[in-house]
Parts: sequence; structure tokens; C-alpha cells
Amino acid sequence: MLGLDPLPPRTPLQPVVTDSGTFPIDSDPEQAEVIIENLHFQSLPGLYVTGNFYRPAQTKEPLPTILYVCGHASVKPDGISLGNKTAYHHHGLWFARNGYNCLTIDTIQLGEIEGIHHGTYRYGMWWWNSRGYTPAGVQAWNCIRALDYLETRPEVDATRFGITGRSGGGAYSWWTAALDTRVAAAVPVAGITSLRNHVVDGCVEGHCDCMYMVNTYRWDFPQVAALIAPRPLLISNTDKDRIFPLEGIVDVHHKVRRIYRLHDADDRLGLQITEGPHKDTQELHIHAFRWFNRFLRDTDELIEIAASKPLQAEQLKVFASLPSDQRVTTIHESFVPAADPNDFPKDWQAVTELQSRTMPLLNDKTFAGWPTIPIDKGLDVQQQWSVEAEGIRLSQLQYTSQPPFHLPIYLLESADSPPGQAPVTDVQIVGQTEFQRFADNIVAWLSQTEPAPPSTDTTHAKDSVWAEWTQRLREQPATVVAVIAPRGVGPTAWDTTPRAQTQIRRRFMLLGQTLAGMQIWDVRRGLAAVRTARPSESSALTIHGRGDSAVKGLYSMLYEPQITHAVLAELPQRQRDSFDLLNVNRFTDIPQLLTMATSNAAEVVLSLNETQQDAWKDFIEQWRHLLEAEEGRTLRPRALVIQPMDP
Repeated sequence: MLGLDPLPPRTPLQPVVTDSGTFPIDSDPEQAEVIIENLHFQSLPGLYVTGNFYRPAQTKEPLPTILYVCGHASVKPDGISLGNKTAYHHHGLWFARNGYNCLTIDTIQLGEIEGIHHGTYRYGMWWWNSRGYTPAGVQAWNCIRALDYLETRPEVDATRFGITGRSGGGAYSWWTAALDTRVAAAVPVAGITSLRNHVVDGCVEGHCDCMYMVNTYRWDFPQVAALIAPRPLLISNTDKDRIFPLEGIVDVHHKVRRIYRLHDADDRLGLQITEGPHKDTQELHIHAFRWFNRFLRDTDELIEIAASKPLQAEQLKVFASLPSDQRVTTIHESFVPAADPNDFPKDWQAVTELQSRTMPLLNDKTFAGWPTIPIDKGLDVQQQWSVEAEGIRLSQLQYTSQPPFHLPIYLLESADSPPGQAPVTDVQIVGQTEFQRFADNIVAWLSQTEPAPPSTDTTHAKDSVWAEWTQRLREQPATVVAVIAPRGVGPTAWDTTPRAQTQIRRRFMLLGQTLAGMQIWDVRRGLAAVRTARPSESSALTIHGRGDSAVKGLYSMLYEPQITHAVLAELPQRQRDSFDLLNVNRFTDIPQLLTMATSNAAEVVLSLNETQQDAWKDFIEQWRHLLEAEEGRTLRPRALVIQPMDP
């Protein structure tokens, strides 16, 4: 869930010390002199990690060593980033003055080379979820490689590694201690709380993407903490922290304590709550120092030296100029390997193998958040209202997709058809913009008709698409069109301001799904509701969608065999150009999905503009080769049709 499966290769670290100096901190040089090395290494080629290595000047034997991971602190005099490690140098100095080595490392956001932690909500990079990428994975990997580097240092006792950090660094301390058993003791400070705090209480809105795993398996955060057991773990926080509330911290501790007790290691789990806000306070320092003294130095001595900040940030800068081969700023593009969208099956056997390989992955890695109820059970389909005008009947049904979501389906049919008798032949999937267009057309259509169904209070002229649909219904009375509006669209729309929409989407990911993933479930349930309301001996359906709705229709085709025809307008060629679905680009992309869907359908129409037709040209040519290879075999008829996009 951090994008580290499989683990990246342990490539050469290529460490470089760019500067080193001895610093007398107070009047007793025997105890106070500290050597500080400014250094960098590469956790992957071009993925530079900058840091400062603090060690006592007078000690010769290998010492316990702390990896300190920084929180979000921006140190940028004159617009030049010196790295957040400089804001936390007091921790490294304290450890070195008290019998430890300490490596303090920058994060990819706010380090000397500035990468991105805020991809989804600041830059709209929702494809991170589709890629299975989170910057938390990069931070955890950098920490693992930092331990690899420390093992090469003769000053380090690698059997006595500790890890700590606060805020973002607290979170990375959790990930690293959970993943790497070389960590002998951990003190994550203000880095984790309960899922309820994040989703229900809104703490997610105060955090960036680096604080979260891609929650494929729907974990709560105590499960991460439990992976550290039975190694010493001190959960540390203040009592007035707005983004890590006290209730959630206590809940995490309560649940993890059971695991430690099963290990008979209750004495190795600690909870310390001090008074204060989300801040690096002295009280937090003292408890962390005592915890490491206890488990890494076997001492209970009093803390007599305060953690102070005597150095200038410029003294701790690593690079005079940034390396030209760095990949920190673009690591999100390559850290998690992606499926090749151009990997097209060579024959029909390969298509079958593609289906058998892809569908279990979709179920396990992408749509595992779907309810476990059968697709056609518990729908509770009910008709809400019906109205006729100009030879057309409009009805609204309601069905239960997933409690508490009771969603609408709108049925359009000829008024000459017996009410409720004709089966549905066409299904239109709509997003919010399309739904508003649909609602505006209803208002215009019913402008002289009473009673009218609930709608907006504005009147718009009927557009050409609406006119085309209604004319078809009059000419073909056997046609019934169903319009499906999934959750978050139309009557169930949430706050539509961009910020609110962003934070809603982030909450879905934390619940182990995405909004679009659940909307695909809504479409599938809507199709089942249509079959329940209008049963038919023929199960054939034509599905229509445009843009993101076309992609939802495409995924629905993989699961619903009654969709024999599809009209997909403006279908993007890459998932990253559409909505986010968990992990899907780790193993497939839209061209492969279209191949599978089209192989099961009678006809798929791609309605594309000229630019899109050119982008899909290679795929269409490869598909035609597959059709030619089908000669002589008894297979369901298939066709892929390209037509100019309806404006």
C-alpha cells in the first residue's frame, strides 16, 4: 500500500560527504564537541537524499544510532531551500552530546531538492491513486536506505537503531519501523491517529498525501502500529493537536496494546501525552530521549542537557549546486512501475489470458471496497413519480446501491407504450455536468406541463441531443432509455466547490476505494435495478457515456455481460487522463480494458474527435488484426466502430 511491492532494487548508494566540521557546543569539550557531516546518498539512481550526520567527537566505539526524519518545515532564505533538516538540527545535536550518532535527513518536499507531497489536492494529480503511488512510500524507502547507509559506518552499532521524527517525520517513523525490523526502538511523534479522526472528524483536510498509504486493503492505522510489536514503541503526542486529536491517539494505543500484551511485551509500549498544540515542544523531547536511553543505552539517567539550536541553517547545507541528474522533483512519475498501455494482445488466446490475469487484480487491488452483497439483492426498487408530455413519458425510480445511498434512475419512453411494460434497451450514464443538462431539458420540456417533477427553477431551450432522443422514442415505441446518476451526481451531489470535492475524494481513498470506483458500483447496481423494474427475456443493453462516464461504462462492461453494445464518446486513452481508481495502472490501462470489453460485446462505437481518432489509430489497427485472426473460429460477432464525435 506504499507502492513498495516489490521492493525497489538496492542500487549503490554512492554516498558523498560534502562538508565536515567539529563544533564545540559548550564549555566542556570532552562532552560537548560534535562532528557534523553534511552528506548525500542516492536511494535510487538520481533519488538524492540529503542529510546531516551528528556524532560525538571523542567517542571511538560503535554507538546506538538514531534516524531522525523531519516534519514539514520550510527553510528558504532568499528563495533557496536549505532543507527541513536544518529546522530540526537541535535533535541531532542532543543525541550526539548524549552518546548517540544521529542521521537527520530531508524529505522530498521541503528538502534541498524540492519534490512533491501535495499531488492530489494541490496539483490535481489524482492519477497517483491509479498508479498506487504515495510519497509516503518514497519517504519510507529513503529511510530504509538511510539504515543501509548507516550500516556502512564504523561509528554505528547497527543492532541499536532507533527512529523518530514529528508530524510528517512521525508518520514516516511508523512506516519505516513497520517495514524494517532493524529498527530496535521507535518514537513517532504526532504522526498517526485513527481513521475515524481523518475521515469523520476531517483531519484529512490538514494533511498532505505523504501521510497516507493507498489504503487498498482498508486498514485502520492501529494495524500499522501493530506491525512494530514487540519492539519498543512510544506513541507520543500533545493533547491539543488539531490534526492528531487526543481521542484518536488514545484509540490507536488502546488497540495496539492488545497486540503487545499477546507478545507479553506490555512494558515495551508507551503512551505519552503532554500539554500543547501541534508543535515540537521540549516536553516531547524529554520523553523521547528517555525512551531511547532506556532501550538503546540501558540507562535511566536524568535529562540534564536541553535540545537547543545554536547553528545557522547555512552551515548544514549539503549542495553548492543541485545535481543535474536528480529525479527527486519527478520521482512520482517512476517510483511505482506502471503497466505499458501499448502492450496489446497478439492473438485471441492472449486476450483470454489478459482477462484471466486482469480481472482478479481489479477485484483485489481496485474494487475491493465494493460491498459483498450480490449485485441484484437488496435493491428495493421503487417508482417515485411519472409524467407525460409531447408523446414522451418520464418516470423516476429509486434504488439502494449501498446504504445510505438511495439513487435515482430516470426512464424515458414513448407515452404510447403501456406504463411499466417495455424493457429498457439503452442506458445513459451521466456525470454532474451531463445531469444538469438533462435536468434543464426536463424543465424546458415540461414548461407547459403540470404536474412537474422536482427540478431547477430555470428554463432552457431543448438541445439537439435531447431532441434526437425524444424523436427516436416517438418513432421506436419499443425503445426505453434509462438515465443513471451515480452517487455524488444530481440529487445526491455534495458541496460542489472545488475544495470540498477534493477533500471528499481524499476521504474515499482512505476508506479503501475511490469515488469513481463506487460510482461504477452504482452503475452496476443501477443496471440490476433496471432489470428488476423492467424484466425482459432479452438481456441485451446498449450503454452510453461521454468522457469519464464513458470510462465508467467501459468498466461496467467487464462485469455485466448483458451490455452487448456500447457508445463511448471522448474515451480517454489513458486512465491518468480520467478519474482515479486504486492501483489500476500498476497492471492495466484503458486500451487493455477496451480490448477485453470489446471481445465480449457485439459492437462498441468510439465517438471521437479528430485528435482522439489519431491517438487511437494504433489501437484500432491492432484490433483489426485481431479480427482478421478470428477467421474460421466460432466466436461471438464483434465490431469496433469509429465515428466522428457528436458535438
